[in-house]
Amino acid sequence: MQVIKRLPTQLANQIAAGEVVQRPASVVKELMENSIDAGATEISLTIKDGGRTLISIQDNGSGMNHQDALLCFERHATSKINAINDLFNLITMGFRGEALASIAAVAHVSLKTKRAEDITGFHIRIEGGAFVQNEEVVCSKGTLIEVKNIFFNVPARRNFLKSDSIEFNHIEDAFLYVAIAHPEVNFILHHNNQAIYNLSAANLKRRVTDVLGKNAGDRVFPIASETDIVKVTGFIGKPETAKKTRGSQFFFVNKRFFKSSYFNHAVLKAFEGLIPEKSHPTYFIFLEVDPAKIDVNIHPTKTEIKFEEERFIYSILLSTIRQSLGMFNLMPSLDFELETAFDLPAGFRKQPIVEPTIQVDPNFNPFKPQQQGSKSNGFSKGIHEQGFGASKSTEEDWKSFYSIQETPENIQQELPGIGGISTSTDLLLIGRYIFTPIKTGVMVIDSKRAMERILYDECIEAFVKHPLNQQMLLFPIEKPLEKQELRIMTNHFKTFEQLGFNLVLEDSILRIMGAPEILHENGVVQCVDELMERVSYSEQHKEDVAHALVVQMVNNAAKYHRIGNKQEAELQIQRLFSCTSHTLSPSNEPILQILTFEQLNQLIK
Repeated sequence: MQVIKRLPTQLANQIAAGEVVQRPASVVKELMENSIDAGATEISLTIKDGGRTLISIQDNGSGMNHQDALLCFERHATSKINAINDLFNLITMGFRGEALASIAAVAHVSLKTKRAEDITGFHIRIEGGAFVQNEEVVCSKGTLIEVKNIFFNVPARRNFLKSDSIEFNHIEDAFLYVAIAHPEVNFILHHNNQAIYNLSAANLKRRVTDVLGKNAGDRVFPIASETDIVKVTGFIGKPETAKKTRGSQFFFVNKRFFKSSYFNHAVLKAFEGLIPEKSHPTYFIFLEVDPAKIDVNIHPTKTEIKFEEERFIYSILLSTIRQSLGMFNLMPSLDFELETAFDLPAGFRKQPIVEPTIQVDPNFNPFKPQQQGSKSNGFSKGIHEQGFGASKSTEEDWKSFYSIQETPENIQQELPGIGGISTSTDLLLIGRYIFTPIKTGVMVIDSKRAMERILYDECIEAFVKHPLNQQMLLFPIEKPLEKQELRIMTNHFKTFEQLGFNLVLEDSILRIMGAPEILHENGVVQCVDELMERVSYSEQHKEDVAHALVVQMVNNAAKYHRIGNKQEAELQIQRLFSCTSHTLSPSNEPILQILTFEQLNQLIK
């Protein structure tokens, strides 16, 4: 009995689709690459419902004749390779020859194509891998492919798709990977009848500017170098534009997008000392390498590439960026010829020089006892009677000086319901930590996380009822937004207002007029960046956006909180233990830890 059988073509295509078509963005990537390889100078992408309902790509490329139009839906049919050696000398984008076959196996696909020399074109429709229409039609030069109802016959795969906004984020990424690499091509992107991008054919800097948003050209600088191993070109964001979030970071090799933590490390090392820790610069870096010295087939999506001489490329990339940083005066340098004399600010140079005056009280005597009711009235006679011929102090006078008087402020107390936490003089502050003795040992409280919990409980209760209290900024802050940031801010503008922000959005410029009163002014811009990143993360992981944003905001506010004295520490402890939960922060991190006497004994042994 025969055990091994050849799979039916339709089933084989569906299995292949599992590798090629992971989500709608995979379809966009494959079809856009085919349009580029067809020599298109205009590519229009239309998306509906995050790609679930429709993915339409129209180009003005070379088009196909009838025979090629039919063959392009066959597995392993391609015009890109003819021999095994072609796999190691790839200069085109799509080449596997199974994209359209895989897409047609799991969707309803319509193809209209026409060559410039032909009078008419051809219209082919396939549903689930089966041809349902094949006729000659009148159409414009190029190719139009419409992919509808993706995964209609694979319900399990369709159910695994995320929300429309998340799927569109992936589509937008795939669109930009191709659009940035080919600035000579005009790209248009629409989603649900809304224009998202209209990128005119231009040079690379203009394309980068169009992607980043208004005035982006002033925020980037070029890099360039050429060696026998690699040619490096592109643009990198200035150090002051670095963000806490991983925003626009693009690597391309031979105009193909790829990801590389190794080369990303080279970029970060070049910026070492110029940007804050855990910040990320923007970059658009293009590498040109001999195709025979790279392998693009180590990952199914071809976003990871193996370089034969990656260690040398790392060093060249690092030195290229550092050289450009120095060339554009973006790195600190020592100037031994700099005039060291004091230089007045421009606004003070024309003002007359006035000698400063010091106000003193000529009758002040530090050894003279002050009047009744003054703050120093509680000093012992050992202090009051020293100097100026006064009688000699007794031993009892000096003993009273070193004694600790029991006042309402320093009597040891226990906070009710807290297991006997001592306050006042028993508290010890070290950095962000509060140490206080309890009946069973010592309690250590992380004051930053404690403040996060306190602020969260206060804000989340108010947030659901009305906008949080805000404070107007003395000087409004202008923040240029990248395209992706602009979309997030537009979609969640009301939520930011509910959080207490007073914002004005004009074109791609965000003006921050006011901010929640819990925020420190120095942390407002960073907080906005973190909130936009959290929105994107929450949408992808189906978090409660409101809860996530409040958590992120109080986390930022707590960074600038400082406890200056024991009285402030006592107040924070009281506020903490009045919260619904005083053991965990809103991010589920422990706020306090108890070290028992037994544990302390073990530590000392």
